[in-house]
Amino acid sequence: MPLVAVLKPGAMIIRQDSQEHPYAIGGGFVEVDGQKLTVLADTAEHVEEIDEQRAEEARQRAEQLKQAKHVDVEEYAGMLAKLERDLARLHVIRRFRHRGHHGITHEGVRPE
Repeated sequence: MPLVAVLKPGAMIIRQDSQEHPYAIGGGFVEVDGQKLTVLADTAEHVEEIDEQRAEEARQRAEQLKQAKHVDVEEYAGMLAKLERDLARLHVIRRFRHRGHHGITHEGVRPE
């Protein structure tokens, strides 16, 4: 049965042969039609393209803004969306880059 769904910011793993290719996506849509799966992401960054320090600094700034007393509704909504994207980036980096994602098999076990 065909399906279209909204995607939140998070991790997307593309498996090709016995390799995993992790990406941080900034939201979007997914479509499944029985023959293929199509992802239309707002943004997609491969784990090797993400600057961890920059993402962490952006997350800290967003957390500080969240605590501010004088933030309008639009600014707050935009800040929360950006925070979700930065948290997705950090999740992908911490889960895949620091563990050495190269060589991970479909079963999620790295060869020794």
